[in-house]
Parts: sequence; C-alpha cells; structure tokens
Amino acid sequence: MRSVAEATARELFAPLGPTYDRYARLLSFGQDPRWRRFLVSRVPSSALKVLDVATGTAAVAIELARTVPERTVAGVDQSPEMLAAGRARVERAGLGGRIELREGRAESLPFADGEFDALTFTYLLRYVDDPLATMRELARVVRPGGVIAMLEFDVPRGVWRPLWELYVRVGLPLAGAIVSPGWREVGGFLGPSIRSFHARVSLEDLWREAGIADVHARRLSLGGGVVVWGVRA
Repeated sequence: MRSVAEATARELFAPLGPTYDRYARLLSFGQDPRWRRFLVSRVPSSALKVLDVATGTAAVAIELARTVPERTVAGVDQSPEMLAAGRARVERAGLGGRIELREGRAESLPFADGEFDALTFTYLLRYVDDPLATMRELARVVRPGGVIAMLEFDVPRGVWRPLWELYVRVGLPLAGAIVSPGWREVGGFLGPSIRSFHARVSLEDLWREAGIADVHARRLSLGGGVVVWGVRA
C-alpha cells in the first residue's frame, strides 16, 4: 500500500515524464544534470552491477551505463508513466541491452540480499513515510563493501538562504506556471517539501544508523543540492 507521500509524488510527477528532464534542467538553472553526473562519479568503475532506485526517466541509469561499458544497470520506479519515458530514452541511447527498468517500491525491493555492487537514488527520501526503514532496505540489496550514493535537494546556508527562499516561494512557482499547470503545482510543492524534510532529518546520521559506513556529503551549487555516499558495512 502506497503512503500519502508516495501518492503525492506520483500524482505530481507522473504526467510530467515526457518533459521532466528538459524542465528540471531549466528550473534548476542547468544544475540538475551536473548534480547527476557528480552522483554517478561516486560509483567506482569496479561496480559492474548497479541498481538505480527512483530512476524516473532513467537519466542516472543511462549515465551509469555510459560511464562503464561493461556495466549493467537495473532501474526501479513506482511510476509506470515515468518508466515509459525512461524506456523510450534508454532505447534512443542504444542501451536497451544493458539497462532494465521495472516498476517497484524502494520500501520493498524485488531483489535478493547483496545482489548489487552499488546503488544510487535521487530525490527519494522526501517521499517515504519511514526514511530509516527505506535506507535499510536499500542497503540490504547491496553487497558488503558496495557503494550507496544519493542526490537530493538541499537548503543553502548563510547569505544564500534568503535568495533560495525567494526563488522557491516566488520564482519557482511562477516559472512552473509559465511551463504548464502541472509544473506550476510542482513549483509550489518543492520549497515546503525540501524545507520540512531537512528540518527533521539529518542525512548523514540517518545513513550511519542504517548500517552504512564511511559516509561523505558534498553540497553543490551554493547548497542547492547535496550528494551523500557511503559503503555498505
């Protein structure tokens, strides 16, 4: 059974599959693709079997496969609509033989213990009811010593915080409204979602409690994004 947070995410983002990558890039001032590339750079080239959770339109899965020609990637997402856009993108990239996308939930992954050499996920933990239980489930399917890496929005600090607040309160909803009604809803939703999540969750503490060691975090683009990575203990 899907949580309220999961249902909200699916309702908001499912209709946006065909335009998601284009406008995610635009509304992040071109930073979203750069963040995703840095996320992928945290996965060692020795990781030849990788799982990408909340894969969406498969942007990270494709980057993972392109980075290491011998690598195979499985992608999981709860949204059939986003997966349809992802499969089309994978085929256009000529990577259908190395990337498999399937519907599934991060809280209950359809894979065996330790099945993957590494795991990535993007913009996931804000949409689950129990982030710690979800992190433990993600770690379960990674072999001991395998890397887990995450990309999430962050809240800038210091002088950049008021500018971020202005953008998420005013600029982002207005920019989304110019694009479409669906993007207007996303623009109004993201600021409160990001702000409330980081107010209640310490990502590095959460990861360590989930049994992930050697945890690192890199804040990107003046603190607008954060990549966290560590090793399955």
